[in-house]
Formats: sequence, structure tokens, C-alpha cells
Amino acid sequence: MSHPHVSLCHADRKEQISQAEATEFDLLIIGGGITGAGILLDASLRGLKVLLLEKNDFGWGTSSRSTKLIHGGLRYLKQLELKLVRDVGRERAIVYHNAPHLVIPERMLLPIVKGGSLGAASSSAALYVYDLLAGVDKPERRKMLDKSETAGREPLLNDALLLGGGLYYEYRTDDARLVISLVRSAATNGGTAFTYMPVTGFEKDAAGKITAVRCTDDLNGNSHLFRAKAVVNAAGPWVDDVRKADQSLQGKRLKLSKGVHLVFPYEKIPLKQAAYFDVEDGRMIFAIPRGRTTYVGTTDTFYDGPPDHPLADQADAVYLCEAVRRMFPTLNIGPEDAESSWCGLRPLIYEEGKSASELSRKDEIFFSPSGLISIAGGKLTGFRLMAEKVIDEVLKRSNLSAAPCITRKYSLIGAGWKGSMQEEISRLLQLGSTIGISETQILEWFFRYGTETEE
Repeated sequence: MSHPHVSLCHADRKEQISQAEATEFDLLIIGGGITGAGILLDASLRGLKVLLLEKNDFGWGTSSRSTKLIHGGLRYLKQLELKLVRDVGRERAIVYHNAPHLVIPERMLLPIVKGGSLGAASSSAALYVYDLLAGVDKPERRKMLDKSETAGREPLLNDALLLGGGLYYEYRTDDARLVISLVRSAATNGGTAFTYMPVTGFEKDAAGKITAVRCTDDLNGNSHLFRAKAVVNAAGPWVDDVRKADQSLQGKRLKLSKGVHLVFPYEKIPLKQAAYFDVEDGRMIFAIPRGRTTYVGTTDTFYDGPPDHPLADQADAVYLCEAVRRMFPTLNIGPEDAESSWCGLRPLIYEEGKSASELSRKDEIFFSPSGLISIAGGKLTGFRLMAEKVIDEVLKRSNLSAAPCITRKYSLIGAGWKGSMQEEISRLLQLGSTIGISETQILEWFFRYGTETEE
């Protein structure tokens, strides 16, 4: 099914809004983070008429405040969430295949330390099971190291605690750019999306079923009404607010967990490579060198404040700095050394008596009597599978018919070059050198724009 190319340009906004108001959409999605963007792409590829509404910028909430990793969730093995580890491990490989310019394999060092949550044998077994569940290719499977090999890999590690280590692969990403690529890919397949369009309420028929969504355009204050046969609530930390507006906030609720990252100049934490290490309270933390900085995270504490502007506080900064000093004792860093921070909120499904770290990262779908379908929980890595499940539920509960899901093998905008990635990069470097653009600049552009680098 062919669709007209839909522009996301602000200049076309007025005309697009009036077109959207005159259309009855098959599906309307509330929330423009990774989950909503994934659903938008899946729906548009299946031939559905689909509209997404986001109250701020795409990815503005949790999806631009992650650890910037498409990772398999090694720590969920400790909670025996084997299906979650398998699903996100497999999804990780799919996202890498579909957007290799945005998802970069990176070796992660797992130090084995005295009093750590995993000993040498259990670390080896855990990494083996992790690779097995995730279907990791042989060249990227885990490699165990003795103490001297581990110290050679990272000389800053605490010699008094160190027993050995393991090397395994994770994938780093630009989370916000991934969201934008999903939205733009959907737009080229007929999907429509508006930012700065917060939802203010719902219109319902005599049977109490949602028929339309009311919004306000934050750019000019105009009110709009968009009609749709089905509505999905993918608002992340705001999922329960949307359910409240629908008067369907019964049963399970969300509990928000705050995840803080601190950013340091690289010379303050000059790690040779990324590391994932134990903290004394049983949690684990990433320290990831990237460009001229190293960032450290994350915390995991319940958050009850307003979800729009969560901030790192002194206690978060002290916690992360203490964790770094314990593992890398020669780095005498404190909160004053951080040059910035970011803070994201995980929308977790609440279970009585469990701490933030113990709550499951599994996604869950809620159904309201009004027909509203809400999805919450889940991880950045699992967005594609979550979208597939949501669209399947939408189709099951409505009179809509659609083509099968094809996102498993769909190259996002910026991917899909001919030949190998290395050949494409070499071609662009050659082109750059003829017009005086540095290698550093070309690489920075390539790992953001992929095939659009030339443009």
C-alpha cells in the first residue's frame, strides 16, 4: 500500500492539522516517546491511518533520559526474569540490524569483586546464559578474564577488591535520535504526528466508548478534535494521568522510579572502556566513556513529584560518586566535579512491598471500558516487540484489518546503505576530504544521520 510522503516540517503544520481534523483515523496514539513512536511506525507499515500526539518534543520524557544503551538486561537474570532477558536480548539484535548507524556494539567490562553480587563461576554462568538467551553471535560472546587481565583492561579498578572480570557486548545508542528516526520513518509511510499537542479530554458515544480526542495546540492556544476508531495511551510516566482523564484508573497503577546519571569531563573519569559494576547495596551501575565525557548511572528510587521536571538531587549525586570512588579509588571525584546530569522516570507496574529495584521491567497492557488501550513498563530495547503486541491487540478489539507486522526487518531512515558499513563510511570520508570536512565531523554525522550524511 503506497502512502503520500508526510512532512514533519513546521511550515506544513496548519494544513496538516486541518487535514487531520477532517479524517477519522484508525488509530490515535497519545505519547511521542520510544513506545508511541514504535507503535506509530508499526501501524503505518501495516497500512493503518494513524495519528500520534505528543505534548512536548519527541522523546522529551523518559526516552531521552535513558542510559543510552540498547541492552539485554543482564541484571534481570538475578531476578530470574528469563523471558524478559530473552526478549530484550533478541530485540537488541533486531534494532541493531534495523539501525546500525544508531546502535553501536560496545564491549562492556564486568569486574568480579570481593563481596560482589556475582562470583567468578556465577558471573561466567550468568554471562553464558545471557548470551544464550539473547542469541548472541559467536564473535560477540562473553570472555572471562583473570585478575591481571581485568586490571590490564582497566588499570583504575580497585586492586584490593578485584578478583577477575568478564567481557561481554552491549550496544550504545542515541535514544532521542532513535525516537526521531522511528517517527520520520513512520511519516514516510503515511503516519501523522504532532508535537506540542497535549490531550485535554475525550469525546465518547452513548455506550461510553471513545470516539475522539480533544487537544490544545500549545503553539497558538487553538483547540482541536481528532476522531479515531481506536486510542492507545503510550504516555510513559503520564499513563495514569491519561487513564484518570478517561475515568478508568482502576486496578493496577504505575509507580515512578527515578534514574539519575551524572556527566563528568573524561579527564575526571578516564576509563579505558565502559564498565558495569556492583554497588554495596546490591545494585549495579554503568560508567560509560563517550566522546569528551564519561557518564555514570543510574539510581533507582521511588519518585512522587510532578513527572514533567524530575531533577537529580544531592543524595543521588553523592550515591553515584561514592559508587565510583569505591570501584575506582584513585579517582577522588565528588558531585562538584560533575558538569551536568539528567534524570528520567521509569513507569513501573506497582507491586506492594517491593523496592524500586525489585519491581519488574516487564511491559503490561491495560484495557479500559471506554476502549482506551494503555501500555506501561517495558524497556527502551523492547519498543518494537511492545508495538507489535499493542497493534495486535488493537486489531483484535476493533473491526480494523491490517497487513502483518513487518518491523522485524524494516530499515529505519538513515540505514539501508549498499555494501558494508565500513565501505559506506570510507566513501563518505573520501567525499568529505575533497570538500574539506574533517574525519571527526563526518563520523559524528554518520552515526547520527547514516545515509542522510551527504544531504
